[in-house]
Amino acid sequence: MALFVRCIAALREFIAPRYHPERHYMRGPGPACQKRGGGSATAA
Repeated sequence: MALFVRCIAALREFIAPRYHPERHYMRGPGPACQKRGGGSATAA
């Protein structure tokens, strides 16, 4: 039964994937910011 539920969930995700904004938006400064500022990326 659990295998059936996982298969249905995988099929649903394939047909109509859920929206995960954290996959689409950048988190934190990137390498271009490091090149401009010369500082570290972990500056608070």
